[in-house]
Amino acid sequence: MPLEMNREVFITCAVTGSGGTQDRSPHVPRSPEEIANSAIAAAKAGAAVVHCHVRDPETGAPSRDLGLYREVTDRVRDSATDVVLNLTAGMGGDIIFGGVEAPFPVSNASDMVGATERVAHVAECLPEICTLDCGTMNFAEADYVMTNTPGMLTAMGKMMTDLGVKPEIEAFDTGHLWYAKQLVKDGVLDSPALVQLCMGVPWGAPDDLNTFMAMVNNVPDDWTFSAFGLGRNQMAYVAASVLAGGNVRVGLEDNLWLDKGVLAENWQLVERAQTIIENMGARVIGPDEVRAKLGLEKRAPKG
Repeated sequence: MPLEMNREVFITCAVTGSGGTQDRSPHVPRSPEEIANSAIAAAKAGAAVVHCHVRDPETGAPSRDLGLYREVTDRVRDSATDVVLNLTAGMGGDIIFGGVEAPFPVSNASDMVGATERVAHVAECLPEICTLDCGTMNFAEADYVMTNTPGMLTAMGKMMTDLGVKPEIEAFDTGHLWYAKQLVKDGVLDSPALVQLCMGVPWGAPDDLNTFMAMVNNVPDDWTFSAFGLGRNQMAYVAASVLAGGNVRVGLEDNLWLDKGVLAENWQLVERAQTIIENMGARVIGPDEVRAKLGLEKRAPKG
């Protein structure tokens, strides 16, 4: 394909995630106040979109608590800083099998719930965007499977569409894009769709450039995509995604480090991404331009 660099780029900041990073850096936010403050600081640094999970404020463990999501949402919307809110809907699809010789019963640490419960916080908070992990896959852990069946995705995708929330399709491999196109064809998701290309997540698409371009080439021309790479390749993927015609995601969900031996804060990662984008001759766009581009409805603070 010809090189078609994106000249109007938006930055998403993935603020905290659900991985076991809470004890690896003091900058990973835990409480709703910390998450909201980190999101607001990222927005002030240039992020047009903030992607938020919630965590147990005491332990830092990932959570699906509606009250925590409500507090994060209200704090972000009540602030004087405008930003597009993107809430995860990836929780509730975790199966941890009992082991290679006795997979059943599954571990008590499994968290597998129905479609309505997985989307309950989206219905409660009505973010402008929420994520839809568009396939089942193995992660790094030996017996853990991220579970998103076609039936589950159809149900969740329809709920999101009916709520007027834009699904961001999380594609961890080319097959996920294949099914995303089927969801659009079936009328479950609206077109043009929004896609996040997730590179370097074990055991999905590796973060080499050949695989990345295979992912890019499977995104329909009229869709909007962003991309990220895990860990030390996060900033390299800022440049790669812009060159390939996409937008970018950075943040502590995907990478804890600013430089070797220097732990990052979210706003610093956004600031560095903005510098890379602008040095490439592109412009970083703000939340109102993102809303216009994606057809989003700005949500007012809760009255």
